Amino acid sequence: MNQLFPVKLTPAFKDYLWGGERLKTEFNKNTDMTPLAESWELSAHKDGQSVVTTGDYAGLPLTDYIAALGKEALGTACEKYDYFPLLIKLIDAKGDLSVQVHPSDEYALTHEGEYGKTEMWYILDCEEGAALYYGFKEDTTREAYESAIKEGRLTDILNRVPVKRGDVFFIPAGTVHAIGAGILICEIQQNSNTTYRVYDYNRRDKNGNLRPLHVEKALAVSDLKKSPALPEIPDGADVLLAECGYFEVRRLRFAGEGTVPATAGSFTALTVTEGEGTLSDGESILSFRKGDTLFIPAQENSFAVTGACEMILSRAN
Repeated sequence: MNQLFPVKLTPAFKDYLWGGERLKTEFNKNTDMTPLAESWELSAHKDGQSVVTTGDYAGLPLTDYIAALGKEALGTACEKYDYFPLLIKLIDAKGDLSVQVHPSDEYALTHEGEYGKTEMWYILDCEEGAALYYGFKEDTTREAYESAIKEGRLTDILNRVPVKRGDVFFIPAGTVHAIGAGILICEIQQNSNTTYRVYDYNRRDKNGNLRPLHVEKALAVSDLKKSPALPEIPDGADVLLAECGYFEVRRLRFAGEGTVPATAGSFTALTVTEGEGTLSDGESILSFRKGDTLFIPAQENSFAVTGACEMILSRAN
């Protein structure tokens, strides 16, 4: 088989206490883990790697697969990185996530030994009345922010946003945020696992302990400006959802036949959020269904898609 032909990945799983079961029942995730909070679909992070499950390199963790192909498989945009740049997750929030914030590259490299985290969310589905927190209602000060944390009223000054299927949230490092209960999300982010919890509803872990907070670090990195307006996401077969210095994310919809272009500038990740189908280069065929993530090495090529489906396409910048 052509070494540059797309491969399917199996994710790493996480059982955080706020998770549910929908990734198993609706997105075909095969694990006994309960609850299932996150599946790390495209991950080369030390805290959980995805694994190649098709082709000549089946069984290899993503880092070993990339090493076997050579760094050129990541594309010219990735030459500036000394690590795999992206991490893609599916998230099932049966309960509320903590209010949290992620640091910038500069702060994270100094204090945590890894890069920071800018991310984006695509709302896959949500229960009626579901909402999340996205930045502040109004510009605030460090003093007011700190007082709200200490007095247990932080959510009073945060921007609470009702959500619907198809909404997009771009979350630069420094944005205070929290996913609310009843929301399913596809998250595309920098390859980092550094999170500072600011408020956690006084919840206890499975051992009965309060989960640690990171208030001083959060105070140091939080953006205290009023949150920006959300973008209107149009309908369409190929729609740009988010673009920044780290990634480009598009939503693709197919109603029978179409193509996915690959580029030498970056690898391409396809996360299937609806439907099923096949991907082909004319010689080899790879089947997929809802919940699958495919990795396409960097190359100038195009692949034929057959089927009715929706995909989230992610590339590194």
